Amino acid sequence: MAKKTIDNDALLANIIAGIEEVKGNDIEILDLREIDSAVCDYYVICNGNSNTQVNAIVNSIQKTVSKELKDKPWHVEGSSNAEWVLMDYVHIVVHVFQKQIREYYNIESLWGDAKITTIANKY
Repeated sequence: MAKKTIDNDALLANIIAGIEEVKGNDIEILDLREIDSAVCDYYVICNGNSNTQVNAIVNSIQKTVSKELKDKPWHVEGSSNAEWVLMDYVHIVVHVFQKQIREYYNIESLWGDAKITTIANKY
């Protein structure tokens, strides 16, 4: 039985909904499809104010995507210290940071050729 493919737009929408559910901050989507060396189609980057909120964001994303699309991340890394958690949905990689860690690594600057879409907070 072949694994069903998930539409990137639906996955992005559910990831964003999961972030917003627990008030994740500074949500940005980096469109990497036009970059030859990119390992995925999109990065979704956001931050929380503490390790508790970072873990809440990660759990909310997993719950929302699982409930709506019956999908789960291929790999999750960094949950133990919750400073920077990476969630790999194969075509979309989600980075959930603590604010100061995000500022330090500034991974958006590494992908200067990417089209960046900022999602306004709804709260």
